[in-house]
Amino acid sequence: MDQQKMGAFLKKLRNEKNLTQEQLAEKFGVSRRSVSRWEGGHNLPDIDILLEMSDFYEVELKELLNGERKNEQMENKEKEMALMVTDYNIEKNMTDAKIAIGFFIAGLLGAVVSILLRNVDLGRTFMAGLLVGIIEGIGPGAMVVGLFYAYRNFKSLRETKDRLLNR
Repeated sequence: MDQQKMGAFLKKLRNEKNLTQEQLAEKFGVSRRSVSRWEGGHNLPDIDILLEMSDFYEVELKELLNGERKNEQMENKEKEMALMVTDYNIEKNMTDAKIAIGFFIAGLLGAVVSILLRNVDLGRTFMAGLLVGIIEGIGPGAMVVGLFYAYRNFKSLRETKDRLLNR
């Protein structure tokens, strides 16, 4: 148990009720100096006073002892979960990016092969024309698919980030 943290939490709760240390001391039948020492993390209230404080501030005893509200703890766990989801998304999107790069490279290779085939005399056979036609069609097509895939991937990343940031 961190007395400093607990003291800061007690002070925060008192301030939320817009009470002075003297008013709180009067409420619990202690001296203002006792309240000051609790909030400074130098002393701890007796357990019976802690139980009364729990009711008065409408927090669980465990929250008083931990020095934070349960929802603050849950918020930390939610942040932790958001980071795990982000890591998962990064891994997934890296795989998608590799696929997009693969399509783009296939398109570039198709373009290079197409240029080479145009400069090589294959004759005017049906098979040579078919080969050149297929390669010329695959090259730009693969590049377009790769670009589309990459765009979709980055758009998905942006949407995920916006959702996590609640925009």
